[in-house]
Amino acid sequence: MSITETDPPRTHGIPRGLSRTGPVLFSYGFRPFFLGGAAWAIIAMALWIATVSGIIDIGGLYGSHSWHAHEMIFGFSSAILAGFLLTAVPNWTGRLPVSGWPLAILFHLWLCGRVALLVTDLIHPWFAVFVDSLFMPTLLFICAREVIAGKKWRDLKVVGGLVALSLANFYFHYEVMVEGHADLGARLAISAYVVLVTVIGGRMIPSFTHNWLNKRGRTDFPVTYNSFDAAAILVGIVALAQWVFTPAEIWTALWAFMAAGMQMARLVRWKGWTTKSETLVAVLHVGYLFVPIGFAGIGLSALGLFDQVATLHVINVGTVAGMMLAVMTRATRGHTGRALASSWMTNLSYLFIFSCAVVRPLTGVFQSGTMTIYAVSAICWIGAFALYLVEYGPMLVSARRKA
Repeated sequence: MSITETDPPRTHGIPRGLSRTGPVLFSYGFRPFFLGGAAWAIIAMALWIATVSGIIDIGGLYGSHSWHAHEMIFGFSSAILAGFLLTAVPNWTGRLPVSGWPLAILFHLWLCGRVALLVTDLIHPWFAVFVDSLFMPTLLFICAREVIAGKKWRDLKVVGGLVALSLANFYFHYEVMVEGHADLGARLAISAYVVLVTVIGGRMIPSFTHNWLNKRGRTDFPVTYNSFDAAAILVGIVALAQWVFTPAEIWTALWAFMAAGMQMARLVRWKGWTTKSETLVAVLHVGYLFVPIGFAGIGLSALGLFDQVATLHVINVGTVAGMMLAVMTRATRGHTGRALASSWMTNLSYLFIFSCAVVRPLTGVFQSGTMTIYAVSAICWIGAFALYLVEYGPMLVSARRKA
């Protein structure tokens, strides 16, 4: 479907503003990237399960385990992050969003990375790595340009997160190609996502909770951002840095447990229980709960009491994917003119994603049931994003409803 009015305004040669010509899919950043990211979450997981079941062999010379890790940490997650930032940054800066053909090019750059890593044996692994490595720096450039042009200096923290993700992607590829597996790169990327969640989520969750309560005439508002929040973020960054470089040290455990306690206190201060009657708000609190859970997992794994891979899955599925699905549903509804209220299908998708976050790490405890756990967690993962596509896919490809 297309909408035809006037061309978008141009600034320094780059068209920006809501595109009024061409497919509505490329009129706003969240549309192609939420749609593509959700679809890829399903496809990538289906390919991985087919691989561990012995049906196919994915990844070629890059390696099936490395391919799976990369596509969960970078392939899927980077698309959702791009959709969010390309929609949120214009709101933060007061500048017009990138849309139309520049957005289409950026989306196809992401898509080329997915295809390249699927056909590494045909195009050579190093060339596949090169193609995949183009997307994150491009997204970084766009976001940095908008933040600097808008003089929103406090949002440079988000730009810093994108710098870390770009470096993590480069290093992940380096580890795979040179050492045959990626460890530090994976931890750095997941840490960057967690920092972004603590920074952006710390702004978004109490704000949405406050607004929801205010509309209902209530005054039991969340505690506003103060020095405790800043300290909690800083301690979290130190704990994550320790985990990235020294994942099995006592100091890592101590910092991680301290971060877990402070992030849990932060979550309590936001009074999530007051929003239990509206899942679309409450789910943000549930997703953030996996931040302190993830830090606790880091602490336990540093002491040898919990599996390192299980810790990665707790954070990547619970904190990262869980928060992303929560934001995807809310943003899609809000930016397409729908009511900010969840449906039974939306609620079921939340149940699936958080069930996956709980079930998948159990392989570190019940190794004899690994294949069963893989199957159950895959069903939950695919179910969550399939439900999103069924309900929200039509919204993403159709024009915004008029008020």
